[in-house]
Amino acid sequence: MDHDHYSDDFLRRIFARVKTIAMVGASPRPDRPSHHVMEFLQRRGFRVIPVNPQAAGETIHGERVRATLAEISEPIDMVDIFRRSDQVAPVVAEAIAKGAKVIWMQLGVRDDKAAAKAEASGIDVVMNRCPAIEMPRLGL
Repeated sequence: MDHDHYSDDFLRRIFARVKTIAMVGASPRPDRPSHHVMEFLQRRGFRVIPVNPQAAGETIHGERVRATLAEISEPIDMVDIFRRSDQVAPVVAEAIAKGAKVIWMQLGVRDDKAAAKAEASGIDVVMNRCPAIEMPRLGL
């Protein structure tokens, strides 16, 4: 997969099959990008489960914050990562263990080795993109 360019069809297929998103690095602070992206995705009909060990037990946009992906009991379609690139590998390992179908790394976030591991496990990977930008661009 060429992670510098994604076809519109590839991105549309991802959005069409995703229902539940775990957002790693979701913030309860309204000034943080993850706070707004979570709200955007919820308005588009996705269930977004926030994951942030520092805010575990709090509520963001009506959803209880989990400390880890392992604490989420329901299946996860996509893991949306709002963490620094050097913190991606353990999140990807958790996502693989959890059976996620898609790993999405936000703007400025990229880890090619972690992406290769995810893809070897049959997981689609998007890096350095934001669904709140891509969905409107695609007319979704």
